[in-house]
Amino acid sequence: MSIIQYLTQVSLGPGAIAGLADGIRSLGMERPLVVTDPGLRDSAIFRRMMEAAGREMPVFSGTPPNPTEEAALQALDTYRAEGCDGVLAFGGGSPIDLAKAVAILATHEPPLAQYALILGGLSRITARVAPILAVPTTAGTGSEVGRGALITLSDGRKLGLISPHVIPGLAICDPELTLDLPPRLTAATGIDALAHCVETFLSPRENPVADAIALDGAGRAYRHIERACRQGRDVGGRLEMMTAALMGGLCFQKGLGAVHSLSHALGAIKEPSFHHGTLNAVLMPAVLRANAPHVGTKMERLKAAIGLAAADDLPAALEALNAQLGLPATLAEMGVTRAMLPDVIERALADHSHATNPFQPTADEYGRILDAVMG
Repeated sequence: MSIIQYLTQVSLGPGAIAGLADGIRSLGMERPLVVTDPGLRDSAIFRRMMEAAGREMPVFSGTPPNPTEEAALQALDTYRAEGCDGVLAFGGGSPIDLAKAVAILATHEPPLAQYALILGGLSRITARVAPILAVPTTAGTGSEVGRGALITLSDGRKLGLISPHVIPGLAICDPELTLDLPPRLTAATGIDALAHCVETFLSPRENPVADAIALDGAGRAYRHIERACRQGRDVGGRLEMMTAALMGGLCFQKGLGAVHSLSHALGAIKEPSFHHGTLNAVLMPAVLRANAPHVGTKMERLKAAIGLAAADDLPAALEALNAQLGLPATLAEMGVTRAMLPDVIERALADHSHATNPFQPTADEYGRILDAVMG
Protein backbone atom coordinates (compact mmCIF):
# COMPACT_ATOMS: atom_id res chain seq x y z
CA MET A 1 0.00 0.00 0.00
CA SER A 2 1.21 3.52 -0.83
CA ILE A 3 0.42 6.58 1.26
CA ILE A 4 0.29 9.61 -1.03
CA GLN A 5 -0.10 13.04 0.48
CA TYR A 6 0.27 16.54 -1.01
CA LEU A 7 -0.91 19.20 1.40
CA THR A 8 1.21 22.33 0.93
CA GLN A 9 -0.38 25.52 -0.35
CA VAL A 10 1.92 27.17 -2.90
CA SER A 11 1.79 30.59 -4.48
CA LEU A 12 4.00 30.27 -7.58
CA GLY A 13 4.80 32.91 -10.16
CA PRO A 14 6.37 36.30 -10.83
CA GLY A 15 5.20 38.85 -8.27
CA ALA A 16 3.91 36.22 -5.82
CA ILE A 17 5.70 37.98 -2.96
CA ALA A 18 2.99 40.68 -3.08
CA GLY A 19 0.70 38.22 -1.30
CA LEU A 20 2.98 37.85 1.73
CA ALA A 21 0.90 39.94 4.15
CA ASP A 22 -2.21 37.90 3.37
CA GLY A 23 -0.19 34.72 3.71
CA ILE A 24 1.04 35.65 7.18
CA ARG A 25 -2.52 36.33 8.27
CA SER A 26 -3.78 33.08 6.75
CA LEU A 27 -1.46 31.12 9.04
CA GLY A 28 -2.66 33.01 12.12
CA MET A 29 0.68 34.69 12.76
CA GLU A 30 0.90 38.16 14.26
CA ARG A 31 4.61 38.31 14.96
CA PRO A 32 6.65 35.76 13.00
CA LEU A 33 10.40 35.46 13.39
CA VAL A 34 12.17 35.95 10.06
CA VAL A 35 14.92 33.33 9.69
CA THR A 36 17.48 34.22 7.04
CA ASP A 37 21.23 34.37 6.48
CA PRO A 38 23.81 37.19 6.74
CA GLY A 39 24.15 37.62 2.98
CA LEU A 40 20.43 38.23 2.49
CA ARG A 41 19.84 40.49 5.51
CA ASP A 42 21.07 43.61 3.71
CA SER A 43 19.83 42.74 0.22
CA ALA A 44 17.25 44.48 -1.95
CA ILE A 45 15.06 41.38 -2.05
CA PHE A 46 15.04 41.24 1.76
CA ARG A 47 13.79 44.82 1.88
CA ARG A 48 11.17 43.93 -0.73
CA MET A 49 10.02 41.01 1.40
CA MET A 50 9.78 43.13 4.55
CA GLU A 51 7.75 45.77 2.69
CA ALA A 52 5.41 43.08 1.33
CA ALA A 53 4.89 41.75 4.87
CA GLY A 54 3.47 45.12 5.93
CA ARG A 55 4.55 44.76 9.55
CA GLU A 56 7.56 44.90 11.85
CA MET A 57 9.13 41.47 12.31
CA PRO A 58 12.12 40.40 14.40
CA VAL A 59 14.94 38.85 12.40
CA PHE A 60 17.45 36.08 13.03
CA SER A 61 20.12 36.25 10.33
CA GLY A 62 22.72 33.90 11.77
CA THR A 63 21.96 30.86 9.61
CA PRO A 64 25.24 29.12 8.66
CA PRO A 65 25.73 27.53 5.20
CA ASN A 66 24.87 24.15 6.72
CA PRO A 67 22.30 24.75 9.49
CA THR A 68 23.31 23.63 12.96
CA GLU A 69 21.70 22.81 16.27
CA GLU A 70 23.61 25.71 17.85
CA ALA A 71 22.10 28.17 15.36
CA ALA A 72 18.62 26.72 15.98
CA LEU A 73 18.99 27.32 19.71
CA GLN A 74 20.20 30.86 19.13
CA ALA A 75 17.23 31.56 16.86
CA LEU A 76 14.93 30.00 19.46
CA ASP A 77 16.22 32.48 22.05
CA THR A 78 15.29 35.34 19.71
CA TYR A 79 11.89 33.74 19.02
CA ARG A 80 11.07 33.61 22.72
CA ALA A 81 12.55 36.99 23.64
CA GLU A 82 10.54 38.68 20.88
CA GLY A 83 7.26 36.91 21.71
CA CYS A 84 6.99 35.31 18.27
CA ASP A 85 4.15 33.04 17.19
CA GLY A 86 5.57 31.47 14.02
CA VAL A 87 8.50 31.53 11.63
CA LEU A 88 8.98 33.08 8.20
CA ALA A 89 11.87 31.38 6.39
CA PHE A 90 13.52 33.61 3.79
CA GLY A 91 16.39 32.23 1.75
CA GLY A 92 17.71 28.98 0.39
CA GLY A 93 17.48 25.55 1.93
CA SER A 94 19.59 26.43 4.96
CA PRO A 95 17.32 29.16 6.39
CA ILE A 96 14.23 27.11 5.55
CA ASP A 97 15.60 24.02 7.29
CA LEU A 98 16.74 26.07 10.27
CA ALA A 99 13.29 27.67 10.52
CA LYS A 100 11.74 24.20 10.68
CA ALA A 101 14.03 23.26 13.57
CA VAL A 102 13.05 26.46 15.39
CA ALA A 103 9.36 25.73 14.80
CA ILE A 104 9.81 22.30 16.39
CA LEU A 105 11.77 23.57 19.39
CA ALA A 106 9.32 26.41 19.98
CA THR A 107 6.65 23.87 20.92
CA HIS A 108 8.55 20.65 21.74
CA GLU A 109 11.05 19.83 24.47
CA PRO A 110 14.75 19.60 23.62
CA PRO A 111 17.09 17.98 22.70
CA LEU A 112 16.73 18.25 18.94
CA ALA A 113 18.29 14.82 18.32
CA GLN A 114 15.20 13.00 19.57
CA TYR A 115 13.25 14.33 16.56
CA ALA A 116 15.62 12.82 13.97
CA LEU A 117 13.94 10.25 11.76
CA ILE A 118 16.54 7.53 12.27
CA LEU A 119 16.21 7.94 16.06
CA GLY A 120 12.44 7.48 16.10
CA GLY A 121 11.57 11.15 15.82
CA LEU A 122 8.72 10.85 13.33
CA SER A 123 6.12 10.10 15.99
CA ARG A 124 7.53 12.65 18.42
CA ILE A 125 6.91 15.66 16.15
CA THR A 126 3.29 16.64 16.66
CA ALA A 127 0.83 19.09 15.14
CA ARG A 128 1.89 21.61 17.81
CA VAL A 129 4.80 22.70 15.55
CA ALA A 130 4.72 26.50 15.23
CA PRO A 131 3.38 27.86 11.90
CA ILE A 132 5.92 28.02 9.07
CA LEU A 133 5.82 30.21 5.97
CA ALA A 134 8.61 29.69 3.45
CA VAL A 135 9.86 32.17 0.85
CA PRO A 136 12.68 30.56 -1.17
CA THR A 137 15.28 32.78 -2.81
CA THR A 138 17.05 29.94 -4.65
CA ALA A 139 15.71 27.22 -6.92
CA GLY A 140 17.15 24.02 -5.57
CA THR A 141 16.33 22.38 -2.27
CA GLY A 142 12.54 22.14 -2.44
CA SER A 143 12.50 22.52 1.34
CA GLU A 144 9.72 25.09 0.96
CA VAL A 145 7.32 22.20 0.32
CA GLY A 146 9.27 19.34 1.90
CA ARG A 147 8.51 17.48 5.08
CA GLY A 148 12.08 17.46 6.38
CA ALA A 149 14.98 19.55 7.61
CA LEU A 150 18.65 18.61 7.69
CA ILE A 151 20.45 19.84 10.78
CA THR A 152 24.01 19.23 11.94
CA LEU A 153 23.75 18.38 15.62
CA SER A 154 26.19 19.50 18.28
CA ASP A 155 27.84 16.06 18.21
CA GLY A 156 28.63 16.40 14.48
CA ARG A 157 25.90 14.16 13.06
CA LYS A 158 23.87 15.61 10.18
CA LEU A 159 20.40 14.17 10.63
CA GLY A 160 16.99 14.60 9.05
CA LEU A 161 14.01 15.89 11.05
CA ILE A 162 11.12 14.41 9.10
CA SER A 163 7.40 14.94 9.68
CA PRO A 164 4.35 16.13 7.73
CA HIS A 165 3.98 18.69 10.52
CA VAL A 166 7.10 20.58 9.38
CA ILE A 167 5.81 21.11 5.84
CA PRO A 168 5.36 24.89 5.61
CA GLY A 169 1.71 25.88 5.70
CA LEU A 170 2.40 28.22 2.79
CA ALA A 171 5.24 28.53 0.28
CA ILE A 172 5.54 31.76 -1.71
CA CYS A 173 7.68 30.94 -4.74
CA ASP A 174 8.48 34.10 -6.69
CA PRO A 175 11.13 33.64 -9.40
CA GLU A 176 11.79 37.39 -9.38
CA LEU A 177 13.56 36.86 -6.04
CA THR A 178 16.17 34.72 -7.83
CA LEU A 179 17.02 37.07 -10.72
CA ASP A 180 20.30 38.25 -9.19
CA LEU A 181 21.46 34.82 -8.03
CA PRO A 182 25.06 34.39 -9.36
CA PRO A 183 25.61 31.83 -12.14
CA ARG A 184 27.67 29.44 -9.99
CA LEU A 185 25.04 29.37 -7.23
CA THR A 186 22.27 29.08 -9.81
CA ALA A 187 24.07 26.05 -11.25
CA ALA A 188 24.73 24.34 -7.91
CA THR A 189 21.21 24.84 -6.58
CA GLY A 190 19.73 23.85 -9.92
CA ILE A 191 21.64 20.58 -9.98
CA ASP A 192 20.36 19.98 -6.46
CA ALA A 193 16.80 20.25 -7.81
CA LEU A 194 17.68 17.86 -10.63
CA ALA A 195 19.22 15.40 -8.15
CA HIS A 196 16.05 15.42 -6.06
CA CYS A 197 13.91 14.55 -9.06
CA VAL A 198 16.32 11.86 -10.27
CA GLU A 199 16.76 10.18 -6.89
CA THR A 200 13.11 10.23 -5.93
CA PHE A 201 12.19 8.69 -9.28
CA LEU A 202 14.77 5.92 -8.80
CA SER A 203 13.66 5.22 -5.22
CA PRO A 204 12.12 1.73 -4.99
CA ARG A 205 9.08 2.99 -3.06
CA GLU A 206 5.79 2.86 -4.96
CA ASN A 207 4.28 6.28 -5.63
CA PRO A 208 3.20 6.84 -9.25
CA VAL A 209 2.11 10.40 -8.51
CA ALA A 210 5.58 11.31 -7.24
CA ASP A 211 7.16 9.51 -10.20
CA ALA A 212 5.20 11.63 -12.67
CA ILE A 213 6.13 14.83 -10.86
CA ALA A 214 9.79 13.77 -10.64
CA LEU A 215 10.06 13.05 -14.36
CA ASP A 216 8.54 16.40 -15.30
CA GLY A 217 10.74 18.22 -12.77
CA ALA A 218 13.88 16.49 -14.03
CA GLY A 219 13.06 17.53 -17.58
CA ARG A 220 12.49 21.14 -16.60
CA ALA A 221 15.73 21.33 -14.63
CA TYR A 222 17.89 19.65 -17.28
CA ARG A 223 16.49 21.71 -20.16
CA HIS A 224 16.51 25.13 -18.48
CA ILE A 225 19.45 25.21 -16.07
CA GLU A 226 21.90 26.59 -18.63
CA ARG A 227 19.39 29.26 -19.65
CA ALA A 228 18.97 30.33 -16.03
CA CYS A 229 22.73 30.47 -15.51
CA ARG A 230 23.58 32.38 -18.68
CA GLN A 231 20.53 34.66 -18.79
CA GLY A 232 20.07 35.31 -15.11
CA ARG A 233 17.38 37.97 -15.47
CA ASP A 234 15.22 35.84 -17.76
CA VAL A 235 12.11 35.42 -15.62
CA GLY A 236 10.89 32.52 -17.74
CA GLY A 237 14.03 30.49 -17.18
CA ARG A 238 14.00 31.31 -13.49
CA LEU A 239 10.36 30.22 -13.23
CA GLU A 240 11.19 26.87 -14.84
CA MET A 241 13.97 26.25 -12.33
CA MET A 242 11.83 27.31 -9.37
CA THR A 243 9.12 24.95 -10.60
CA ALA A 244 11.63 22.11 -10.93
CA ALA A 245 12.85 22.73 -7.38
CA LEU A 246 9.27 22.75 -6.12
CA MET A 247 8.55 19.47 -7.90
CA GLY A 248 11.64 17.85 -6.42
CA GLY A 249 10.45 18.84 -2.96
CA LEU A 250 6.98 17.43 -3.57
CA CYS A 251 8.54 14.04 -4.33
CA PHE A 252 10.59 13.74 -1.13
CA GLN A 253 8.08 11.34 0.42
CA LYS A 254 9.52 8.63 -1.84
CA GLY A 255 12.91 9.08 -0.24
CA LEU A 256 16.23 9.97 -1.85
CA GLY A 257 19.32 7.80 -2.31
CA ALA A 258 23.07 7.39 -2.18
CA VAL A 259 23.80 10.79 -3.74
CA HIS A 260 22.19 12.37 -0.71
CA SER A 261 23.41 9.90 1.90
CA LEU A 262 26.95 10.81 0.80
CA SER A 263 26.33 14.55 0.42
CA HIS A 264 24.68 14.67 3.85
CA ALA A 265 27.72 12.94 5.34
CA LEU A 266 30.14 15.29 3.58
CA GLY A 267 28.00 18.28 4.52
CA ALA A 268 28.35 17.41 8.21
CA ILE A 269 32.05 18.29 8.02
CA LYS A 270 32.40 21.72 9.63
CA GLU A 271 35.75 22.76 8.17
CA PRO A 272 35.88 23.18 5.28
CA SER A 273 32.18 23.67 4.61
CA PHE A 274 30.91 22.03 1.41
CA HIS A 275 27.95 23.32 -0.60
CA HIS A 276 25.21 20.68 -0.72
CA GLY A 277 24.15 21.20 -4.35
CA THR A 278 27.75 21.16 -5.58
CA LEU A 279 28.38 17.89 -3.75
CA ASN A 280 25.32 16.40 -5.44
CA ALA A 281 26.58 17.52 -8.83
CA VAL A 282 29.92 15.77 -8.34
CA LEU A 283 28.45 12.61 -6.81
CA MET A 284 25.43 11.98 -9.05
CA PRO A 285 27.14 10.49 -12.15
CA ALA A 286 29.08 7.91 -10.13
CA VAL A 287 26.04 6.95 -8.05
CA LEU A 288 23.93 6.54 -11.20
CA ARG A 289 26.53 4.18 -12.65
CA ALA A 290 26.36 2.11 -9.46
CA ASN A 291 22.55 2.16 -9.46
CA ALA A 292 22.06 1.33 -13.16
CA PRO A 293 21.87 -2.49 -12.74
CA HIS A 294 19.18 -2.11 -10.06
CA VAL A 295 16.58 0.20 -11.64
CA GLY A 296 15.06 -1.79 -14.50
CA THR A 297 13.82 0.51 -17.27
CA LYS A 298 13.82 3.63 -15.13
CA MET A 299 17.09 4.94 -16.58
CA GLU A 300 15.57 4.87 -20.07
CA ARG A 301 12.47 6.69 -18.81
CA LEU A 302 14.67 9.35 -17.21
CA LYS A 303 16.63 9.87 -20.40
CA ALA A 304 13.43 10.28 -22.39
CA ALA A 305 12.06 12.77 -19.85
CA ILE A 306 15.09 15.06 -20.07
CA GLY A 307 15.45 14.80 -23.84
CA LEU A 308 18.29 12.33 -24.29
CA ALA A 309 18.29 9.52 -26.82
CA ALA A 310 17.93 5.93 -25.64
CA ALA A 311 21.54 5.20 -26.57
CA ASP A 312 22.93 8.19 -24.65
CA ASP A 313 24.91 7.71 -21.44
CA LEU A 314 23.07 9.62 -18.69
CA PRO A 315 25.98 9.82 -16.21
CA ALA A 316 28.28 11.09 -18.98
CA ALA A 317 25.65 13.66 -19.99
CA LEU A 318 25.50 14.91 -16.40
CA GLU A 319 29.30 15.15 -16.25
CA ALA A 320 29.22 17.22 -19.43
CA LEU A 321 26.49 19.43 -17.98
CA ASN A 322 28.55 20.03 -14.83
CA ALA A 323 31.50 21.07 -17.00
CA GLN A 324 29.36 23.44 -19.08
CA LEU A 325 28.06 25.05 -15.88
CA GLY A 326 31.55 25.50 -14.43
CA LEU A 327 31.00 23.07 -11.55
CA PRO A 328 33.85 20.93 -10.22
CA ALA A 329 34.42 17.44 -11.58
CA THR A 330 35.96 15.94 -8.43
CA LEU A 331 35.63 16.11 -4.66
CA ALA A 332 39.32 16.96 -4.40
CA GLU A 333 38.62 20.21 -6.26
CA MET A 334 36.19 21.09 -3.47
CA GLY A 335 38.74 20.39 -0.72
CA VAL A 336 37.70 16.87 0.26
CA THR A 337 40.65 14.73 1.36
CA ARG A 338 40.95 10.95 1.55
CA ALA A 339 41.44 11.20 5.31
CA MET A 340 37.81 12.33 5.57
CA LEU A 341 36.35 9.36 3.74
CA PRO A 342 36.14 6.68 6.48
CA ASP A 343 33.90 8.93 8.61
CA VAL A 344 31.90 9.93 5.53
CA ILE A 345 31.19 6.30 4.68
CA GLU A 346 30.15 5.51 8.26
CA ARG A 347 27.71 8.43 8.29
CA ALA A 348 26.36 7.61 4.83
CA LEU A 349 25.49 4.08 5.97
CA ALA A 350 23.47 5.57 8.85
CA ASP A 351 21.78 8.28 6.80
CA HIS A 352 18.01 8.08 6.24
CA SER A 353 18.49 8.37 2.45
CA HIS A 354 20.56 5.17 2.38
CA ALA A 355 17.49 2.99 2.86
CA THR A 356 15.70 4.29 -0.25
CA ASN A 357 18.53 3.95 -2.73
CA PRO A 358 17.71 1.32 -5.41
CA PHE A 359 20.15 -0.95 -3.58
CA GLN A 360 21.86 -0.49 -0.22
CA PRO A 361 25.58 0.01 -0.84
CA THR A 362 28.04 -1.62 1.53
CA ALA A 363 30.93 0.34 3.01
CA ASP A 364 33.18 -0.99 0.24
CA GLU A 365 30.69 0.06 -2.44
CA TYR A 366 30.47 3.56 -0.99
CA GLY A 367 34.24 3.59 -0.99
CA ARG A 368 34.34 2.75 -4.71
CA ILE A 369 31.82 5.50 -5.50
CA LEU A 370 33.87 8.04 -3.58
CA ASP A 371 37.11 6.84 -5.15
CA ALA A 372 35.61 7.37 -8.61
CA VAL A 373 34.94 11.05 -7.89
CA MET A 374 37.91 11.96 -5.68
CA GLY A 375 40.20 12.83 -8.59
